[in-house]
Amino acid sequence: MIIGLRCVICGTVYGPDQVEYVCPKHGNEGILDVIYDYDSLRETIDRDELGSDWSMWRYRPLLPIRQNAEVPPLRIGWTPVYQVERGLWIKDDGREPTASFKDRASAIAVVKARECGADVVTTASTGNAAAALAGIAASVGQRNVIFVPASAPRAKIAQLLVFGSTVFTVQGTYDDAFELCLQVAAEYGWYNRNTAYNPYMSEGKKTAAYEIAEQLGWNVPDAVVVSVGDGCIIGGLHKGFKDLVALGWTDRIPRLIGVQAAGSNYLAQAWANGEDVLTKPPIDATTVADSISAGLPRDRIKAMAAVIETEGAYVTVADDEILNAIPAMARASGVFGEPAGAAAYAGFIRARELGILGESDRVVVLNTGNGLKDVASAVRAAGMAGAEPYTIEPTLDAVKAVVDRLEIP
Repeated sequence: MIIGLRCVICGTVYGPDQVEYVCPKHGNEGILDVIYDYDSLRETIDRDELGSDWSMWRYRPLLPIRQNAEVPPLRIGWTPVYQVERGLWIKDDGREPTASFKDRASAIAVVKARECGADVVTTASTGNAAAALAGIAASVGQRNVIFVPASAPRAKIAQLLVFGSTVFTVQGTYDDAFELCLQVAAEYGWYNRNTAYNPYMSEGKKTAAYEIAEQLGWNVPDAVVVSVGDGCIIGGLHKGFKDLVALGWTDRIPRLIGVQAAGSNYLAQAWANGEDVLTKPPIDATTVADSISAGLPRDRIKAMAAVIETEGAYVTVADDEILNAIPAMARASGVFGEPAGAAAYAGFIRARELGILGESDRVVVLNTGNGLKDVASAVRAAGMAGAEPYTIEPTLDAVKAVVDRLEIP
């Protein structure tokens, strides 16, 4: 039940049909937040009677779509939460249909595009949001056009091509691809999925917060740790946990810990220095974790609010820490993350070292993408951990020699 859209800069509230994407008072920076009628929702929805649809659509009444809308057939959401040790869980969104968290937002984008009769949906992405849109659009026969930086991992570009998308690899940064996508969408009237421009993308991403709470018996953790690039995921989690408190389904919001790569830490800098993200200029971003590389995080207002309002923190990790976290997380939990996903695990380790997280804190680490998204980084990470295959002759003696050397019982 949407009752309006509020600008996060000036607070102006618009009716659901008054504006399409952003507050016109601030150009493309006028990001909107979706407002719901929580009083009515409390009377009509019971958290203990959500039904047996084990996907993100079990929370349909809390999403900005028509209640009779046809949703994509792919099973999106309700990804597993694994307990790794006492007080630590990993939620694996690498298990989504296109192997990343971004399926949640792209599913909403496709539904909204079809609601308004759009012929084409478009987005700019470092790879995962694009693959998510491509795969979900393919499942319903929706034409789509993708803009990605030419530096995106080949595995991610391959996904786009396999799904049949029209793909433009832009000779420039993600920020260049983002601006170009805005221009082209306006020129042709395409439905724009861009993060932090389309206000409904946060609404898809907030469903992970609902799942975390429900999967932990509606006892929210003390903290949730997530990697941050554009900032839409951490902003979405914040919105989701706020929804739950407003509905009376939980009694508190966990601290949100945002993790950024040292080469792309715009928000961590701003948080540490008390800078205004509306006036702070872009930085030159470069990191092995391509999915969180952003010189100017597009959802920076919501992302900063998510940390400040929950008394959370931003932590910065180096690329080597991110790569080391790929095998570390995999060996601790069996979850294989791409660099951006493993960055959250690296950030969890760093936050404990800094005393931001205590040993007794109940923490959920969110893995946002499967390791097969970036095989080259995975191979590099395994090598850094000393993991190499043993090349042998096809004889029992050759195997015995290695087994004896390794003292395998």
